[in-house]
Amino acid sequence: MTIPPALEPPSRLLLGPGPSNVHPRVLRALSTPVVGHLDPAYLTLMDETRRMLQHVFQTTNALTLPISATGSAGMEACFVNLLEPGDEAVVCVNGVFGTRMADIVGRCGATLHTVEAPWGRIVDPADVEAALAKCRQPKLVAVVHAETSTGAWQPLEEIGALAHAAGALFVVDTVTSLAGCPVRVDDWGIDACYSGTQKCLSCPPALAPLTFSERAVEVLQRRRSKVQSWYLDLTMITKYWGEERVYHHTAPISMSYALYEALRIVVEEGLAARWDRHRRNHEALAAGLEAIGLGLAAQEGHRLWQLNSVTIPDGVDDAAVRGRLLHEFGIEIGAGLGPLKGRTWRIGLMGENSRPASVLTLLEALERVLADAGHGRAAGAGVAAAAAAYSTGAANVEC
Repeated sequence: MTIPPALEPPSRLLLGPGPSNVHPRVLRALSTPVVGHLDPAYLTLMDETRRMLQHVFQTTNALTLPISATGSAGMEACFVNLLEPGDEAVVCVNGVFGTRMADIVGRCGATLHTVEAPWGRIVDPADVEAALAKCRQPKLVAVVHAETSTGAWQPLEEIGALAHAAGALFVVDTVTSLAGCPVRVDDWGIDACYSGTQKCLSCPPALAPLTFSERAVEVLQRRRSKVQSWYLDLTMITKYWGEERVYHHTAPISMSYALYEALRIVVEEGLAARWDRHRRNHEALAAGLEAIGLGLAAQEGHRLWQLNSVTIPDGVDDAAVRGRLLHEFGIEIGAGLGPLKGRTWRIGLMGENSRPASVLTLLEALERVLADAGHGRAAGAGVAAAAAAYSTGAANVEC
């Protein structure tokens, strides 16, 4: 066969739902020499990675580690390790990722109870309470903290309290929220929590940080049957991450270096400062969007800082706008999913991309593209409104 050409990926400003752009230090970490997955140097890296993940998750859980696959594997790992055939699970569904949780519950052979809310709105704890009342013995309650498909930010504490009162574990998806807004695993009573590396951690996709509480570990240890997934079986993976260091699978060495460096950057910045940075850039973007006639689609008062779901104006071609932004300006934004397809754009301001430069660059380009599509406003209105928001923004990092 002929030799294909060398790859020359284009330079993009990734302002979609993920991945986000990667810090140069993380890219350098990817290129460092590979060692063995049982090398003493790598074992030290594992221990330090666990320590930093505990800090970012705000937990003391001993079972805290990165699953060797993307965030979806973190989701699956939680359910296949905690559920057995015949168990009951309550899953909150208000977007794509709640829907995926529900699918996995069924694949585990468990009895599924869904609590649904319209896409873009949060789940009402009263509905969770009603669903729990219908269960014989619920094993877990699962909810998405930051629904990437809609931009909705789900409050957790009340649902977690309801789960525990019913004797159930509380499982939370923080793929888009971790390191971008407050995630407090211990304070909120979260029993199993997973995330991904490619969003607010600004690391390439390929690892899924995960943490289990002591209650979740006890459930895992009392299983009556083998975990249905060999690769995601935490009863074996924890032997590699524990004192025994028993080989389970060959760890992704270079990606582990990358995550280690990404976590170092988070710790250097400080969680509160990082959360506040995401808030300030979200508020500036929202102000700029409003000035050019665009609104946010998620429920008011529950809108994510790091993933902004934007309503597409009537008569504006969704794909055409995204295509021009990508090919003429090198900016990627995401399309809507499910019932929001063609009705919303998803604009991510995650990790390294949550910067004033990203906000102002996007607003300037979007304003030009929309003007050509017949949705014009006063030239520079979006950038001016965002700049004004930056000058008046006040710190507030609570959910």
